[in-house]
Amino acid sequence: MTTDAIRVALADDQALVRAGFRSLLEHTDGVEVVGEAADGVEAIDLARRTRPDVVLMDVRMPRLDGIEATRRITADKSMAATRVLVLTTFELDEYVFEALRAGASGFLLKDVEPEDLRRAVQVVASGESLLSPKVTGRLIAEFVARTERRGPPAASLAALALLTEREREVMALVGTGLNNDEIAARLFISESTAKTHVSRAMTKLNARDRAQLVVMAYECGLVHPGG
Repeated sequence: MTTDAIRVALADDQALVRAGFRSLLEHTDGVEVVGEAADGVEAIDLARRTRPDVVLMDVRMPRLDGIEATRRITADKSMAATRVLVLTTFELDEYVFEALRAGASGFLLKDVEPEDLRRAVQVVASGESLLSPKVTGRLIAEFVARTERRGPPAASLAALALLTEREREVMALVGTGLNNDEIAARLFISESTAKTHVSRAMTKLNARDRAQLVVMAYECGLVHPGG
């Protein structure tokens, strides 16, 4: 295995599921499986010991669920380079919403096609989020619709004030699921300029990746459910 291989950790309480993902990934060029965990506590320990690029994280696990495990991993600065990809049985599983807020970089259905799993690992390892435009709008909008009566978090609104008008505009487009190329075309700017605006917004809002920026865009009211 080359030193630049994508290092993946598997966290799922079902041994058969772990075995299936391991078998697939071990036969994928440029990917190395560094270990397995059967619950959230083991997942955190495994991530700390092996520093994987990506953790495939199940949601429902004993002792500590995948949401809390994701939150602890993403909050640990020593694991800043580790990305979490949540595994779920249902596309609109309510727990996925909380996982994204906890810092997950995206989600996959457990019946994912082999090639889609390989691509997902590569995308997330590169620092991008795995949220397609179609899924992003429906997934996050439903979450916000359930919680919007509480109003935008004060901390999010305060952070939003740090953004320039252009950065807020770009963040809103990220919230609708557009990638940098599409944002650039929409605003008649270069892709590199769009990327710079996205990066600056993420830095100012302390967002780990694009997925968290999407959630914040909805929470702050830059994008509205169904809009």
